[in-house]
Amino acid sequence: MSEPLALSLGQKFELERMTRAIDATGDPQVLRGLAKQLLQAWQSQKAATQWVMRQQLGAPARFGSELAMDAGLLDALRPDDGCKGGMDIL
Repeated sequence: MSEPLALSLGQKFELERMTRAIDATGDPQVLRGLAKQLLQAWQSQKAATQWVMRQQLGAPARFGSELAMDAGLLDALRPDDGCKGGMDIL
């Protein structure tokens, strides 16, 4: 069984720093901008992870939905911890 993903100490500090910045921001426009930046970063990370997985598996790139992965492949890569839904591979 593979080891679960864990944040590094540096990532934990960065997460805390950003959480505090969000908590300290009361301006809806600024929060909206932060949300958009986080969405962009999240999607970029997903794309990078899927690209690495395709490289390791030797799978060809997909056109149109090139970043969408088959549900069966995702299930095969997901750790067998009894939780099958709701989480994306980042």
